[in-house]
Amino acid sequence: MLKLAALACGLIAVGVLAYIRLAPSDPARWHEDPRLVSRPVTPNFHLIRMAGGDAMPRVYQMTPEALAARVDEVARADGTTLLAGSVESGHMTYLSRTPLMGYPDYTSVLIEPAGEGAMLLAFARSRFGRSDLGVNRARLERWLEALEPDKLTE
Repeated sequence: MLKLAALACGLIAVGVLAYIRLAPSDPARWHEDPRLVSRPVTPNFHLIRMAGGDAMPRVYQMTPEALAARVDEVARADGTTLLAGSVESGHMTYLSRTPLMGYPDYTSVLIEPAGEGAMLLAFARSRFGRSDLGVNRARLERWLEALEPDKLTE
């Protein structure tokens, strides 16, 4: 009886992990505008925007089109896939997965003109769980670091 219970628990665990790994990502649900999102109640996100964000957006000395293309290069080099939006629109949402378990995280980026340059707004968040252990913030900071040589102002 104990072996049967252990087997059932193991099968349930495998089922949950398979769901997390294989659950489809609906672009309509995850493609969000960082300017308009409400702050989640869970601490598994990082938000870069002018008001109510965790960090202020940076302004880069390049056109919005050039910054969008550069962000796309950096994001893809970091192992993400484009889930929704386009470089041409300057509004992209990327899907990232944790290496071991495959938990999905989503990062929505919006590029806006800023004077003679462009700024990056972003909303990175986890789909599952309450805490992301700082993974979404670290991802955005890694991306910003890769863009650093082109930075104009904080």
